[in-house]
Amino acid sequence: MTTTLRRLSAGIGATAFAAALALTTSPAHAETINVDYDVNGTTVTAGTGSAITLGPAVMHSFVEEDGSFTGDMVLPGTRTSFNLAGFIPITADVNFEPTGPTTGQLTRVNRQRTLASTSTYYVRLSNLRVGFFPLFAGANCRTSDPVTVPANTPEGEFFDIATGGRLVGEYTIGEFENCGLNTGVINSVIPGDGNTIELNLTNGRIAN
Repeated sequence: MTTTLRRLSAGIGATAFAAALALTTSPAHAETINVDYDVNGTTVTAGTGSAITLGPAVMHSFVEEDGSFTGDMVLPGTRTSFNLAGFIPITADVNFEPTGPTTGQLTRVNRQRTLASTSTYYVRLSNLRVGFFPLFAGANCRTSDPVTVPANTPEGEFFDIATGGRLVGEYTIGEFENCGLNTGVINSVIPGDGNTIELNLTNGRIAN
């Protein structure tokens, strides 16, 4: 299996894909290879300066012969903390709810490849607290619109089908809604641009 994946990393042509698919599924899937990756990463929200851990998760990806990339990834919920007005401690649970698959394109650069991808998520907040005191934001406190998150191979680096690679991006968070009396406070500190993301895709393996 490792040999097969290494053969894939040599190029994105039809011959390499056919060699990999000979070990996997039926001829009906002859133009698609399914690869799973382990995913870990971090996103930093510019408005609060807080780092949020992403993962561990698994991305189930589908790579077409022309380099088209589609992935399904469910990120586990996490918790973040920041200071409101510089000194009031706030904590909250954060969930990223995908609105559709991750899409992108693998582009060949000489004998290497780069990946450009885009994902869309609603960002949901819950269990908000000021110190030990709960803030009742309700069960539907989330961004009004999905957040579009690009994640691409950094300049000077490459993406390998077998081993994965690092993806980085910058994105904008829109305003939140349905957060009760806390909607205004949340919208005063979290929405805005300049938010960053870094994902590390590793341990690529052919999936059925």
